[in-house]
Amino acid sequence: MTPTADPRTTGHAPAGRPLVEVRDLTVEFDTADGTVRAVDRLSLTLDAGRALALVGESGSGKSTVAAALLGLHRGTGARVTGTVLVDGTDPAAAPPAVLRRLRGGLAAMVFQDPLSALDPYLAIGDQIAEVHRLHHPVSRRAARARAVEVLDRVGIPDAARRARSRPHEFSGGMRQRALLAMALACDPRVVVADEPTTALDVTVQAQILDLLHELRHETGTALLLVTHDVGVAAESADEVLVMRGGREVERGPVGRVLAAPAAPYTRRLLDAVPRLDGPVRPPAPPEGEPLLEAVGLRKEFGRGRSAVTAVTDASLTLRAGETLGLVGESGSGKTTLGRMLVRLLDPTGGELRYRGEEIGRLDERRLRPFRRELQLVFQDPASSLNPRRTIGDSIAEFVPRGTGGAGTRARVRDLLDRVGLDPDRLDAYPHEFSGGQRQRVGIARALAAEPRVIVCDEPVSALDVTTQAQVTALLCDLQAELGLGLVFIAHDLAVVRRVSDRVAVMRAGRIVEQGTVAEVYDTPADPYTRSLLAAVPALDPVLAAERRARRARHPELAGI
Repeated sequence: MTPTADPRTTGHAPAGRPLVEVRDLTVEFDTADGTVRAVDRLSLTLDAGRALALVGESGSGKSTVAAALLGLHRGTGARVTGTVLVDGTDPAAAPPAVLRRLRGGLAAMVFQDPLSALDPYLAIGDQIAEVHRLHHPVSRRAARARAVEVLDRVGIPDAARRARSRPHEFSGGMRQRALLAMALACDPRVVVADEPTTALDVTVQAQILDLLHELRHETGTALLLVTHDVGVAAESADEVLVMRGGREVERGPVGRVLAAPAAPYTRRLLDAVPRLDGPVRPPAPPEGEPLLEAVGLRKEFGRGRSAVTAVTDASLTLRAGETLGLVGESGSGKTTLGRMLVRLLDPTGGELRYRGEEIGRLDERRLRPFRRELQLVFQDPASSLNPRRTIGDSIAEFVPRGTGGAGTRARVRDLLDRVGLDPDRLDAYPHEFSGGQRQRVGIARALAAEPRVIVCDEPVSALDVTTQAQVTALLCDLQAELGLGLVFIAHDLAVVRRVSDRVAVMRAGRIVEQGTVAEVYDTPADPYTRSLLAAVPALDPVLAAERRARRARHPELAGI
């Protein structure tokens, strides 16, 4: 990159100059398959107090641009050309001392996954205090006080006490707030947020986005928001820059781009976004008796005074060819209930009947004949697939015994073709596939057992909108072809609306409401369901601003 006139001083951008300037940025990486150009001659500017959203699919180059603002490509082998200036400082050319002042002091990064960004062994407050002391010559006591102050600022209740907690003692939303507090500890002029709400439920997402908006307007901080969620961009940004293949496709005021996109790619991206006012799937015709029935299911973890009740009195039914959506916030009991439905967890109480037979109390030996017909698709295919095994071997493990070696391989190839993957890649390893492709592998693995019921646990939560649409369409096609009963667990209410016949809403371990999609979404009976629907991002920035103001007046609408 082109250095500043004096890269050994941080300085400030001259009056009238943007706080962030990127000109003709190009980033290339060498891979086993050749050179990959992740960013191709991209230019952008960002003024103080403004918010710019970088929007695009996975692999579009968004995060690579964000990393360049903090000089995170240094020492990685990446080839970076063009110019990046953050308040007058070039992060690629700055000496180490200047770069340290830039990172955290001038510009701060909020990462997507707080668990990987936070030290699991240190208290949250100590980690924030350490960052503050790195940039300010203050005592430990003063740094700890600052940590409590910013934790309180981002809405952590009882901040002085919770500052002593470690990351695993925080919920996902609280960990993301803690990461934001760490970013704000040194009053940066620029915040770079890389998919900060991807894995959060809608109410916590609304809280984080409202907080970023409030901080930006109070402090004049500039925000660069990296997201694949167009609704998040509408809620948070003044301008949007759409990327594809490392290049700019379209940019402009967020209202104009979302209301009247000029580029065909932007229109396709918006068409893939699930909407609360979008079409619903035709109701599934009833197919005989229920495949699966839960009656008063209960699950407790621990014993005695330390026992925690995760699910209480949960009752539902599922028929062949039907999709039951299961929604609720993190910690509501969705995953626990889903795992009980396929007997990966033993119920503490209640009844679980599969095709009329009670299976909730069966021991493993008597349960074995039912295992094949009850399958689970996990949220994170990267962690559920063995990285040392080929995807063909991982799928073959679930093919019924007696098929034979050649027959098993042919069955694996057929399954890969059925889920839209190249059958010739059965000898490839999980790391050679994208996130959406790995999720297809997970679906193929579940189908290998020839199940009657599949529980999908957050199967699209980490995927961009176009890949989400492809995976959900695949599940619906397979269901229609095979007559499967699907339980679709998700925190994204718009996705659930698109794929479900009926919906059950969970809160604090209980099903508070269930019914058809029209009943639950159009005329919700429970206040909690209404609060969830009120927190879903709106694609109209004007409507988003109105809802943000309404949540400020009535915090209960955001589930606070």
